[in-house]
Amino acid sequence: MNDITTKPKACPAEMTIRRAGTAIGRAPEGISSAPFWAEMLLESESEGENTVMRATVDPSVITHWHTHPRGQFLYVLSGVGVAQRDGGPVEELRAGDCVWFAPDERHWHGASADSAFSYVSIQAVHDGKSVHWLEPVIRQGERS
Repeated sequence: MNDITTKPKACPAEMTIRRAGTAIGRAPEGISSAPFWAEMLLESESEGENTVMRATVDPSVITHWHTHPRGQFLYVLSGVGVAQRDGGPVEELRAGDCVWFAPDERHWHGASADSAFSYVSIQAVHDGKSVHWLEPVIRQGERS
């Protein structure tokens, strides 16, 4: 939480161009089965504003379980991915597919076993956060 003297990060107040490749970094540890590349395209901590990220995930790398307080939209750019909502089947994702996860819907997503996976995600901010990270996914046949 920000202290009262610091304004939360907000979306730019005017047209802004962020050139491809200028904001690439490794996703933080503790949110996936292995590190992946993430490019923050739009960052905010202000209520109702969106955050937008482009991610590139190596084969077999998946996120931990997580939720988004206002939901999440994924647009698949390339490769083959997988996603699952809590209690549902693992679904395959391919370039051009769009996925909507409802607000607070527990889910995970990542790359299939034999393909890298790239996507754009959009999620809105609520109470200064756009995501709540949970525990690692344990897939059938795996041990924790």
